[in-house]
Amino acid sequence: MRDQLWTHLPALRRYARMLTGDAWASDDLIQDTLERACRKWALWTVDSNLRAWLFSLMHNVHISQIRQRRHQPAPSMMQDAEKVEHELVSAQDAHDDRLDMQACLMRLPEDQRQVLLLVTLESMSYQDVATLLGVPVGTVMSRLHRARSRLKELMTVTSSPSALAQGRAQIPKMRRLK
Repeated sequence: MRDQLWTHLPALRRYARMLTGDAWASDDLIQDTLERACRKWALWTVDSNLRAWLFSLMHNVHISQIRQRRHQPAPSMMQDAEKVEHELVSAQDAHDDRLDMQACLMRLPEDQRQVLLLVTLESMSYQDVATLLGVPVGTVMSRLHRARSRLKELMTVTSSPSALAQGRAQIPKMRRLK
């Protein structure tokens, strides 16, 4: 079992990092996923796709963590400015001419980011992604198209603070239609 899990660990790491956008949170997500995999190992059928099963577990664990965070009070982020003044970086020093792909990815809605990462980064088929997320294939294709379009818009905005502010004003807000 351990040998089979090890072969899928790099893909799980990539996906967790892109889902959470944070190294610590992604490590926690991977650990929780592997713990659940060990507890539920008897539920995996030998002839099925282990990679897809692990990604399904990770997806479910991630959704559970999001739901838990909604019910917890937000930690106070207020700090005395004088205490952290030495850590602050001026706007000119903080930005360069490169775009931050991860920041742009994290600005995508969760459902679009998941589909984009699974199809492009993990090379999963539309059908596998649909099965993993529990949605129709058409929904996967639609989310992928919207994610690519939105990412393209975000990536065309230059990295200067004023251009970013203007770009945010020009890009229409996403809204959910039911």
